[in-house]
Amino acid sequence: MKKAILLGVILCTGIVFGQGKPPTKPEATEVWSPVPPSVTPSANNQAPSDAIVLFNGANLDAWESVNNGSSAKWIINKDGSFTVKPGAGNIQTKEKFGSVQLHLEWKSPSKIEGDGQNRGNSGVFLQKRYELQVLDNNNNKTYANGQVGSVYKQSIPLAKASVPTGEWNTYDIIFHAPEFDKDGKKIKSGTLTLLHNGILVQDHFKLQGTTEYIGAPKNIAHGNDALELQDHGSGVSYRNIWLRKL
Repeated sequence: MKKAILLGVILCTGIVFGQGKPPTKPEATEVWSPVPPSVTPSANNQAPSDAIVLFNGANLDAWESVNNGSSAKWIINKDGSFTVKPGAGNIQTKEKFGSVQLHLEWKSPSKIEGDGQNRGNSGVFLQKRYELQVLDNNNNKTYANGQVGSVYKQSIPLAKASVPTGEWNTYDIIFHAPEFDKDGKKIKSGTLTLLHNGILVQDHFKLQGTTEYIGAPKNIAHGNDALELQDHGSGVSYRNIWLRKL
């Protein structure tokens, strides 16, 4: 107990053995640089001043088809959203990214069709490899590591925070990309944090590797890569997509 108290005193007063007396003036512990850049926030989850807007409500110019690099063929809606066109294939950003803060909003179709993984299914792939699941799980049972808010087949979410079917959900994602050495060996795992409708459901989860449908995660070296959205055959809609590079 006495050791614990002594340690607390040392930490609180700034005494470090071998470094002399603690500072006696507040100025001694003030740090004035570097000065963080100013960012102007926006209301209602709109993009802050330093964000890259990936969908502005009008077009998919920032996106392309994963299949052949042609223009994205998903459906633009009059309400400023866009919807998966089943069979058109996944789409990805033209720009490639590393670590990011990502905001997007999605909703499953109002008309309930299918069950399990075949109801309101899509996915958000960071660097085309690491999937956060999008799914209508309302009264719809599926495997826990593939439900809404999961890191697909790697991490069960801490909670299911979905709004009613057909209403808009928000995903706020903090992604730190994995790091590899010059020989292609992974030296630092990537991490994912997810707030689903403001609720923490993935808490700095350390990625095991790629999120595979079949088999174990893979850890093949890579650099920056695109953000990808999945066509899983359901008419899932998206809007208000922006990110900040970290």
